[in-house]
Amino acid sequence: MSDLLLLTRIAGRPAAFRAGDIGSIVELTEITPVPRAPDFIAGLAALRSRALTVIDSRKALGLLGPSETTDMRAPVVEVAGHSYALLVDRVDDVVPAAGEPAPTPATLGACWAQVAHGMIETASGPAVLVDVAALVAGPGETAA
Repeated sequence: MSDLLLLTRIAGRPAAFRAGDIGSIVELTEITPVPRAPDFIAGLAALRSRALTVIDSRKALGLLGPSETTDMRAPVVEVAGHSYALLVDRVDDVVPAAGEPAPTPATLGACWAQVAHGMIETASGPAVLVDVAALVAGPGETAA
């Protein structure tokens, strides 16, 4: 695999997204909460006259505890014709993949296994290769 990857951190763990799945990186300045939305939906944000649903990646994995988000930059993805911004701890770099994805180890945990294409090696070390549609679907859900 010679694809480019966007390296991020989610819940302190290195996580990679295929660069082709990322439309842009935006800086979120204001997130408007949505009443009665599932917990993993942080709210809505505006991007050039369109609404983005903001997904809290940590909560979408079903992880408990406070968010460690210190970077207000968010990858923007499109799933089934809808745009989403993904809250991550931080956005690190764009790097080439150093090989093909390997199976996800059992020690990673069920929350990560449900959104992982596998583990991918990069020059920065191994990272979980994230399935964007599965992450956007939220905890315990299946991707459309």
